Amino acid sequence: MTVENTITVVLADDHQVVRQGLKALLEAEPDLKVVGEAGDGLQAIRWVELLSPRILVLDLMMPGLNGLDVVRQLKKGVPHTQVVILSMYANEAYVLEALSNGASAYVLKDSSSADLVHAVREAAAGRRYLSPPLSDRAIEVYQEKARAATLDRYETLTARERAVLHLAAEGHTNAEVATRLGISARTAETHRSNLMHKLDLHTQAELIRYALRRGIVQMED
Repeated sequence: MTVENTITVVLADDHQVVRQGLKALLEAEPDLKVVGEAGDGLQAIRWVELLSPRILVLDLMMPGLNGLDVVRQLKKGVPHTQVVILSMYANEAYVLEALSNGASAYVLKDSSSADLVHAVREAAAGRRYLSPPLSDRAIEVYQEKARAATLDRYETLTARERAVLHLAAEGHTNAEVATRLGISARTAETHRSNLMHKLDLHTQAELIRYALRRGIVQMED
């Protein structure tokens, strides 16, 4: 396999044992090479911006910044990297949002290893792929219903406000959010105030409940 034909991949999952398994699976294929690994959403963005892989295999639920917002940011900044979402959620809403944000493929975690490899190659070739039992028709039907719905307040948030929301919902202070995002504490506080106003949230408890309900963060086991 020549270097030109090799599909470079960055893996993003917050569980190291999962990344190790995915790396072994993908690198068993002669045309696939894992060039980087990330344990949270912010790190995933940094690695893709640095390495410019052809594929990012991305867990949907990530600390730091969730997979849906990672896709949204990367499609603006590094559009040539195709994103394969790896998720336990077969909910049409998640699939539609992932595709709308720019993901090329959506693979369920209980799919076969061959399914993931196929998804990576399809994405690298510029084609869309949904693992069974997901289907394009089911997504189209859901999309038609979604068009008739009212605007989701979350859609009014900027990319930075979404990042602040995610970190705030994880319990980080304004100072800690500022450090993670490379901004000043005052700027972090402003973003937090703006997003809470847009979402009509008034307390930290309301913010956390919203993030859990929206699937931005997950309840601790």
